[in-house]
Amino acid sequence: MKAAVLVFPGSNCDRDMKVALENAGADVTMVWHKDAALPEGVDLVAVPGGFSFGDYLRCGAIAAQSPVCKGLVDHVNRGGYALGVCNGFQVLTETRLLPGALMRNAGLKFVCKSVGLTVETADSAFTQGYAKGDVISVPVAHHDGNYTVDDETLAMLRDQDRIAFTYTENVNGAVGNIAGVLSENRRVLGMMPHPERAIDANHGGTDGQALFRGLIDQVVSA
Repeated sequence: MKAAVLVFPGSNCDRDMKVALENAGADVTMVWHKDAALPEGVDLVAVPGGFSFGDYLRCGAIAAQSPVCKGLVDHVNRGGYALGVCNGFQVLTETRLLPGALMRNAGLKFVCKSVGLTVETADSAFTQGYAKGDVISVPVAHHDGNYTVDDETLAMLRDQDRIAFTYTENVNGAVGNIAGVLSENRRVLGMMPHPERAIDANHGGTDGQALFRGLIDQVVSA
């Protein structure tokens, strides 16, 4: 599987994402934000965490206007896979590839710790390595992770089984405890917690491995 990791000024989880994907078996290319096109034959585009453009204006808003994001949108519209983590989730909502918005944490403080996540669906390439109802431990590190949607959108996400993960303890005020959501075709996942930081026992846990392995297995088998 071929993957591209986007890099913006202020990205700081791009290398972590690259390592996680490579450890799961992907061939990874780093793509700078000013590149207008993605490499040929890319299956997955990963938008990493960090503070793109210093989080000025609104988290992810400036990054969403970068040349490379046109390639990202075109890739998704062609049915390609995309994964956005933390700031990457913010970028995916700013490009309207996923619904909702990420607001300031309810406690108005930066949250950095491992949290419990409940797997709400195993029906996606990203979550097929888990069973519905599994509880996993994944780190968070964000100041604007309060996922917000209106009641109608929340009902739609629930009806379409598009909520991938919820917090066992709501650390940021997110509507419905939502930690991650899927696109309508289930090929795009945005999540605030960092699965790429949960792939090595020496770093505190390996609960993120199943996400990357399941994704790559799905793409390769397809």
